[in-house]
Amino acid sequence: MAVLRRLTQARRSSSERSALAGEAAAEAAEAALRAEPGPAPAPGPEGDAGTAGAGTEDTGTEGAGTEAPAAGKSGKAPKAPAGNHTPDQDDPRAAAFFDCDNTILRGAAIFYLGVGLYRRGFLTHRDIARFAWQQAWFRLHGAEDPEHISDAKQSALGIVAGKPTADLEAICEEIFEDVVADKIWPGTRALVQMHLDAGQRVWLVTAAPLEVARIIARRLGMTGALGTVAEATDGHYTGRLVGDLLHGPAKAAAVRALARRERLDLDRCAAYSDSANDIPMLSLVGHPYVVNPDGALRRHARAQGWRVRDFRTGRKAARVGLPAAAALGVLAGAAAAGVALNRRRRRG
Repeated sequence: MAVLRRLTQARRSSSERSALAGEAAAEAAEAALRAEPGPAPAPGPEGDAGTAGAGTEDTGTEGAGTEAPAAGKSGKAPKAPAGNHTPDQDDPRAAAFFDCDNTILRGAAIFYLGVGLYRRGFLTHRDIARFAWQQAWFRLHGAEDPEHISDAKQSALGIVAGKPTADLEAICEEIFEDVVADKIWPGTRALVQMHLDAGQRVWLVTAAPLEVARIIARRLGMTGALGTVAEATDGHYTGRLVGDLLHGPAKAAAVRALARRERLDLDRCAAYSDSANDIPMLSLVGHPYVVNPDGALRRHARAQGWRVRDFRTGRKAARVGLPAAAALGVLAGAAAAGVALNRRRRRG
């Protein structure tokens, strides 16, 4: 890791930063496996999302999304949707890779982290209002704005610079204890379990901080997580990333690096995502799945003949962008919550 840190000091191209981020994520994931050599524990009833519906499989026609049941705590194992490929039992060279935001988790992990940090005094009302606007923009357009991504990255790095890594890990544990139980798509949870039941390794792959990614993966009984690695020295964050965010091509780089280290055959692996940004990762594997897709990914999936699963509610899951009123409602709701929290603090 020391070599990787030194490389980040030099000016590097976008592709080099992506490769560096991927290698850092894979190295951290493998180190975590070595630290905990036993198999990941199966999630208990609290982490279970209940029985999943069959979802909607799109093989070229536009169909309405099937409403996913609310996440429950019945302890029942969810059933995988019909029509999936059957993972080979105990295949040591096969694995599954799952994106997080809107694939496994309803919404964005970084949004829940931001709200949690705001409630703990790490963010200002202005920060949360700006962040809420960016979330509304994302939901309206169904795509990420590169400037918003850069802004979020710089804000996050500024917040954690100089702080102990153990502090953020503890805060993330608190924030995501309830989030993981209540915000998981049951249909995708069933797909995760399908691979686990086949004895395969299952990895979360996300641009969210590694500290967040590990908590979500652990709560779902997954093998481990590939996430954005923040540079740290002597147990404190430096305010820099190792490479860049684990986003787009960097995710593909991380999957390739992990496959090389774990001797996986990517043609025998599966990957799941909702975003066209993850086409590089989906294209690496023999079994790509599209889950709750944005418009660009849905079109690409149809052209490639990839399976599409939609677990969202709504009139037409193909319509990724919400109406403007709904998007503005997200902003107004978040801003109102911020005002209420400010008033509560003043009274206290």
